[in-house]
Amino acid sequence: MSNTIGVAVLLIAGAACVTDIRSRRIPNLLTFGAALAAIVFHTLASGLDGLGAAAFGWMVGTALFLPIFLLGGMGAGDVKLIAALGAWLGPADALSVGILSFIAGGVLGIVVALFSGYLSTAFRNIRGMVGYWVLAGVRPVPGMTLEQSDAPRLAYALPILAGTVMTLWI
Repeated sequence: MSNTIGVAVLLIAGAACVTDIRSRRIPNLLTFGAALAAIVFHTLASGLDGLGAAAFGWMVGTALFLPIFLLGGMGAGDVKLIAALGAWLGPADALSVGILSFIAGGVLGIVVALFSGYLSTAFRNIRGMVGYWVLAGVRPVPGMTLEQSDAPRLAYALPILAGTVMTLWI
């Protein structure tokens, strides 16, 4: 992987962290702009093969986080961020970033829940969610979506940055 790509994804993920921590939003200008820049970069660098790799990386990133968004468990900015990073990194590294981000997000979630006194409630909610899904099918659980819950909020750009750094390091 070129240094240009590594620097680009670190700058994108870092900028997303700053905005996510400050406002709990990741701007469309950042995510869509980054995805478009990746597509242009890869197309100019490798022609149609580059375009295909960037598009497929974007799709893999989207596919990883979209189900969680649709269930009300994360914001759209997080989905668009991982998709943009996938466009830069390609499908295999997009998958790696996604998996490592899930792990980092789980660890961060447990730490935040533990320090906020929410851990036992979180485990109770997980049990309730699974029970609801068994009875009603997999769909957003009323009262437990990102907009409706009083759970501590995570700036998920942080675990995405951690997954990106680990992917680049590996």
